[in-house]
Formats: sequence, C-alpha cells, structure tokens
Amino acid sequence: MSTSETDTPLLQLAKDYVRLGGKRRSVVDDNVVSTRDWEPDSSEAEAFWKERVETLSADERKQVELYLPTINAI
Repeated sequence: MSTSETDTPLLQLAKDYVRLGGKRRSVVDDNVVSTRDWEPDSSEAEAFWKERVETLSADERKQVELYLPTINAI
C-alpha cells in the first residue's frame, strides 16, 4: 500500500500492519469495533501490532481497527 499525503498517522499504521503481513480483520457490530484473526500474522506484523497498535489509547486503537480490511458486508 502506498503512502499518501492525506494519510493520517493512524491510517498509515493500519497500512503498515497489513503490508507486513497482518491478517486481522475489523468487525463492526452495533457500533462496537473489534478484530478477528482466523489466520496467523507474520512475525513482523505480530510484533508491529504489539509495539505500535496495542500501546495506543482505546480511541486510537479503534480508529486503526476501522482502517483494517473488514469482514462486514458493504
């Protein structure tokens, strides 16, 4: 995924995670955001998630999760 001048830092975190082989998918159900991971992340993506995403505030983490590919129908 390419970087754009309009990318927010949180969008860029989501893009970097996916680029590193991250497999988590966002799920939005009754305005509650969570992630599902049916396939394991690459070791690089897992380390990135733990170091860069899990350390964010709850609101920031929710935003990153919303930028991930989703399992919800459009």
